[in-house]
Amino acid sequence: MNEDRPVENLRKDADGGRVLSIDALRGFDMFWIIGGGAIFESLAEIWKHPMTETIRVQLDHVPWEGFHFEDLIFPTFLFVVGAVLPFSISRRAERGESVHRIHLHILRRAVVLILLGLILNGLLRFNWPEMRWPGVLQRIGLCYFFAALIVLHTKWRTQAILVGVVLLLYWAVTMLVPVPGCAAGDISMQRCLSSYVDQQLIPGQLYYKYGDNEGILSTFPAICTALLGALAGQWLRSNRSGARKAAGLALAGVACVIVGSLWGMVFPIIKILWTSSYVLFAGGWSLLLLASFYGVIDVLGFRAWAYPFIVIGMNAITIYFLQNLVDFERIGAFFLHGAARHVGVYAALLLALGAFVARWLFLWFLYRRRIFFKV
Repeated sequence: MNEDRPVENLRKDADGGRVLSIDALRGFDMFWIIGGGAIFESLAEIWKHPMTETIRVQLDHVPWEGFHFEDLIFPTFLFVVGAVLPFSISRRAERGESVHRIHLHILRRAVVLILLGLILNGLLRFNWPEMRWPGVLQRIGLCYFFAALIVLHTKWRTQAILVGVVLLLYWAVTMLVPVPGCAAGDISMQRCLSSYVDQQLIPGQLYYKYGDNEGILSTFPAICTALLGALAGQWLRSNRSGARKAAGLALAGVACVIVGSLWGMVFPIIKILWTSSYVLFAGGWSLLLLASFYGVIDVLGFRAWAYPFIVIGMNAITIYFLQNLVDFERIGAFFLHGAARHVGVYAALLLALGAFVARWLFLWFLYRRRIFFKV
């Protein structure tokens, strides 16, 4: 937990100004996880319209192959984890911390993230054969660990080459290595290589029966998602003008979306497998989001609108973990249940808003008192 540093001194770009867009983008991403999605889904139930139906569909994951907005949320968070690394690592180096101490810091953060994820999955119930071992926080911890070490010890060109090599190797291994009893190149849920490896090596329960969303093989391309964010963060730390930084991010985003789409014709975009085409397609949209946020907030200076997202973004892991322990829906309903009984079809929307506001006010309380929980 960090209580002693004012928000204005946390992360800065090469010109010494705060890169608020990074926190705002993280908060925007978390908005959908902590209640934003439920609000829009409730709205779609009330207002039957092609536009709201499209929104509702986009707020559901695709079952296997394809891409919806919901499939962008997790990779964008990993992207932002990577985008912060050049700032945080360089800040520690500038304070005179030794490489050994930075290694220990990286290891500690990764271990804590993985442990928190295991606790959410039921580690303390001690029913380990029935427990799911992989998870969202576990993947964040692993991707943070390897991406941080790579950023610490390599230059951006090496990082870019690593991303390309890993994505090509993942494509080759997935499409050329056959599962026993199946032909090579089968990427169905039941017979793909990733599912087979998960069945052989992961104990306990698997998320989708045949394999796991945060399985073993798909962790490697997921690290590439964090490294794409790290490359974007290094671009933001450069001495270029703000407008050129925003334009560069946007151009890179368009290029990644195009390449990811084309690659998806031969190596389909599948979030569960975190396919190479998915890394580039989702990474491209993450770059475009960062370019938009950076251009509006840090270049043009329009910041007031982003305040609600910044409040969320400053304690993103905190609220992700706590909302699994604290019943914010019940807290919201405690204050709004009476009103909900009198608004008819709008009751679900009102209660969804109440649950979100309960979460946001908790985060606002922490933000106003400069309390930022750091794992």
